[in-house]
Amino acid sequence: MVLFYIFSDLFRDHTTSGLVKGIWVVFLIIFPPITALIYLIARGKGMSERAVAEAEKMKQAQDEYIRNVTAAGTDPAEQIAKAKQLLDQGVISQEEFDNLKAKALA
Repeated sequence: MVLFYIFSDLFRDHTTSGLVKGIWVVFLIIFPPITALIYLIARGKGMSERAVAEAEKMKQAQDEYIRNVTAAGTDPAEQIAKAKQLLDQGVISQEEFDNLKAKALA
């Protein structure tokens, strides 16, 4: 489990170069217990910071999704206006606009 967590942390870290990541991977495969211990000592604090940042990013995305879903279901006129805007931009077809309009009015 620790190795998988280290691998995910290693590839989540955008500040580490590809060469350094490759070296860590090679040593993790050849000498797993020793390398894992060294990794945890050397980069343990950064692991927790990256995990917290990732959790916050996921929470923000979830909150934004909930806001969009909640806002979209409130007013049929707003839903139709948004669908019309998408139609005018060419994002959706006339058929898709008609379907969205029918759903909003239902």
